[in-house]
Amino acid sequence: MKIGVCVSFDSVSEMSKKFKSLKQEGFDNCQLISWNPALWTDENLEMIKTLTNENGITISAFWCGWEGPSVWDFYDGQLTLGLVPPEYRVMRIKNLCDGADFAKKLGVENVVTHMGFIPENPNDPQFAPFCVAVRTVAQHLKQNGQYLLFETGQETPVTMLRCFETVGCDNLGVNLDTANVILYGKANPVDALDVFGKYVRNLHAKDGCYPTNGHDLGKETRIGDGKVDFKALFKKLHELGYDGYVTIEREISGEQQTEDIRHAKKYLGDIIDEIYGGKEQC
Repeated sequence: MKIGVCVSFDSVSEMSKKFKSLKQEGFDNCQLISWNPALWTDENLEMIKTLTNENGITISAFWCGWEGPSVWDFYDGQLTLGLVPPEYRVMRIKNLCDGADFAKKLGVENVVTHMGFIPENPNDPQFAPFCVAVRTVAQHLKQNGQYLLFETGQETPVTMLRCFETVGCDNLGVNLDTANVILYGKANPVDALDVFGKYVRNLHAKDGCYPTNGHDLGKETRIGDGKVDFKALFKKLHELGYDGYVTIEREISGEQQTEDIRHAKKYLGDIIDEIYGGKEQC
C-alpha cells in the first residue's frame, strides 16, 4: 500500500517546484491531474518524464479533465459535468481519448475522470447514449492497454455498477473518492465497497460531511474530521485484496493544505500499518 498525493498539471512553470516538494515531503507517487488539453504536448511529456525520474516519483494515475463548463452543485452540475450532457459529449470523448494517449506515453495505465450525474433510472433516454459514449472511450483505452476509472461522486454505487454492466468493457474501474460519495449524499464509502469493491483501482483519500441543503455539496474537511471511517474502510479494502495506491486529496490551497496533507499522511499511515501489518510504504 503506497500513500501519494494529487499534483495539478495546470502550468509548465510550476511543475519542477511541485515534484521537488513532493519528494521533500516524503512521497514517491502521485496522481497527475490535468484539465487543459493544450498542455498534453510531446515537449511537456518529456518535461514530466524528466522531473519524475529526477525526483523518484511514480504517476499512479492520470486524472483527465475535459473542456466546457463545470458547476459542482446539484442543479447546474446535472447540466454541465462529464459525458452526461449531450451537447458536450463528442468534445469530451475526444478530450478523454487525447488525455489517455498522453498518459500512455507517460507509461500510465489508469486514466481517471468524473463522468457526471449518470441517470439513476436506466430507462432515462440519456442513459443508453451515455453508455455508448463511455464504451467509445473505454475501447480507445483498451487499445492503449489502459483502464478507464470513474471517480465516485455524482452517482450512487449501484448506478455506477449498472453502467459498467451495460457498457460491457473489461477495462472499467473505480477511483474511490472516500469523501465524494458523502459530499454528494450518495453513499457511505465503506458500504459502497459491497457494491463495486472489486473494481477499485485507486483511491482519493479525502474526508467530509453530508449535504445540509438540496442545492450544495457537503463540506470537505481535514482527514479525520469528517464522516469517513478510514479504519473500517481499509479493513474492508484489505479483505477485498486491495493493496494499491492511496492518493491524498485536499481541495484547499496555501500552507493549510500542506499541513493537512502532512496530517493525512501520518493519520492514514498509522491505520494502514495497523491493518496491513506493516505493508504501508511512503
